[in-house]
Amino acid sequence: MTGLLSGLAALTASLPSPGSNEIVLGPLHLRAYGLMIAFGVLAAVEMARRRWAARGGNPDDWAAIAIWAVPAGLIGARLYHVMTDWRTYQGRWLDAFKIWEGGLGIPGGIIAGVAVGVWVGRRRGMRLPTGLDVVAPALPLAQAIGRLGNWWNQEVFGRPTTLPWGLEIAPAHRPARYLDYATFHPTFLYEALWNLVLMGLLIWLDRKRAIRPGDLFVLYVGGYGLGRLWVEALRSDNASLILGLRVNTWMSLLAIGGSVVVLAVRGLRRRPDDDDEPYEDGHRWSPTEGVVEAGVPGPQPAGGGSGDDAADGGSGEAADPR
Repeated sequence: MTGLLSGLAALTASLPSPGSNEIVLGPLHLRAYGLMIAFGVLAAVEMARRRWAARGGNPDDWAAIAIWAVPAGLIGARLYHVMTDWRTYQGRWLDAFKIWEGGLGIPGGIIAGVAVGVWVGRRRGMRLPTGLDVVAPALPLAQAIGRLGNWWNQEVFGRPTTLPWGLEIAPAHRPARYLDYATFHPTFLYEALWNLVLMGLLIWLDRKRAIRPGDLFVLYVGGYGLGRLWVEALRSDNASLILGLRVNTWMSLLAIGGSVVVLAVRGLRRRPDDDDEPYEDGHRWSPTEGVVEAGVPGPQPAGGGSGDDAADGGSGEAADPR
């Protein structure tokens, strides 16, 4: 019995890291980092489609948005990473294009992806507050899944720790000052779990229908900034500093402060004249009838607009932002 308990203790003393950052399927060698990002994008788009359909919108709107916003988000995330960690690429600037090796700055991805998504949504006649509220829980879902790519690359971990959930890191991936330490805080996992909790909270608030349209997205920005703030404090990797603080720490403080200001100006409590109509011209979309013009009785949002039980479907040119 003593031997069994000792064996169990050894198994739970730390979390292992993968021996390779590839998933091999016969002759195929797939980069796990890219796969995790792809899975996160697919999950987020599907959630947004369902939530949009529940509000009376055409789910294909989100396929069209994703075609434009996802590449923009990846470019923005990479640019943000390179700009804030430019010293890493000095003398080998071509490595900045090796996105499969990791290095995506989420703040840059959010800024670029949301900006392009808003542009595409406007061209399709979507109401901005409703569209942003629909995608708000989907974004932390994508981030949570994408963060698993850091596990495969053995990156974005924190300082050394002896906690039972400490992450084993191979010597080749340890910072020089921590070569003698074997286990580290899995900060990417902390952030992923925070994002999943944030996603659940946003969905719960959305179902309550107690806050103003558009405020759900603002709460996402502030909630993500709050989580990133404490996670960033545990990171051990080198980073650019401004006044002694990491750039991502400043970005987190900006996200939190900006969200508080926006909510203070707009107000949080829902008003009698607020609505969740999906399109500017008042029309709705039905999976059986197609476009239902404004003023004509159409399908109503199901389940408080959470979109969890809404059916997918619809038609439209996903490749055309109009």
